[in-house]
Amino acid sequence: MRKHIFNAGPCKLSDRTIENTAKAVLELNNCGQSIMEVSHRSKDFEPVLDETIALMREILNIPENYSVLFLGGGASLQFCMIPYNFLKTKAFYLNTGTWATKAKEEAELLGFGEVVSVSSKDKNFTYIPKGFEVPKDVDYAHITTNNTIRGTEIREDWDFGVPLIADMSSDILSRPVDVTKYKMIYGGAQKNMGPAGVTFVIIENEFAKSFVTDRKIPTMLKYMTHIDNGTMYNTPPCINIFAIRETLLWIKELGGLKIMDKLADERANLLYNAIDNSKMFVAPVQVKEDRSRMNIDFVFKPEFQELEADFLKFVASKNCVGLKGHRSVGGLRASTYNACTIEDVKSLIVAMTEFEKSNL
Repeated sequence: MRKHIFNAGPCKLSDRTIENTAKAVLELNNCGQSIMEVSHRSKDFEPVLDETIALMREILNIPENYSVLFLGGGASLQFCMIPYNFLKTKAFYLNTGTWATKAKEEAELLGFGEVVSVSSKDKNFTYIPKGFEVPKDVDYAHITTNNTIRGTEIREDWDFGVPLIADMSSDILSRPVDVTKYKMIYGGAQKNMGPAGVTFVIIENEFAKSFVTDRKIPTMLKYMTHIDNGTMYNTPPCINIFAIRETLLWIKELGGLKIMDKLADERANLLYNAIDNSKMFVAPVQVKEDRSRMNIDFVFKPEFQELEADFLKFVASKNCVGLKGHRSVGGLRASTYNACTIEDVKSLIVAMTEFEKSNL
């Protein structure tokens, strides 16, 4: 029996993705080889890569003047690749959580230019800053659209009038995105796209060519290396790309990103309503428009905090797993990515209600 999975990443994937990837591990398209064995430059794998990129373009409506790359190193490697390529004198970082902080710190570490920022750290990253100004002389502005640990999300495509780069690791494919508002979108795949081990990059070609030419950038850290080589400068993670393809086909069959957006609203509204109406639980993110639909944080009210361990055991007995909050902040977290179903959320709410009734 499949459990009700609320892991923050790696996370629940669609049945189609798991089943078809498992078949490909045994044999890819009757070619007599596993997806783990096949050459990445063979006629057996190249159509997989080509279709995955084509599906990304179709589903996200990516213009032709953007490249789609699949790289290694996770979103964390992008934290240094971005300033290595594009930070000349000054960059702006919107600091809205742990991963946004890490991205900013990596840019500061390299020392290529000034790093300015606006932060919501003053309230433990429980809100999205509003009404701030981005300096017009920055080389780029960087945002993290969904904050997996603190549970906030930016659900619109901003325009600062400067080149905008977005880490969309945990909300990509959950809503329609106007790609043209961004010079670059990137993220780890292990939330809404596929298994851990591959990073997606969507980058405008002219922006990629604007890298700092008088800087010695390591070959693997230069975006043009991967664009010029069709994202196969080195051996790509073939099995991960196959799994992404299956996820994209699943989304397309369901009706695309408008349907994903609608389902994300339904899941989040159900669970937040249960939390807000609870006598035992509370959501730390009080500003409702800032609440993440992907990572729903909640904690016990002070008088019930000693029940957390018992609660986690209880919900596990109801087949609800992955609800322990990130080790850096504690509490509870239900990650309701695309493959999480309404039935999963309803099962969790039933378990929460039963636990509350038996402990009040």
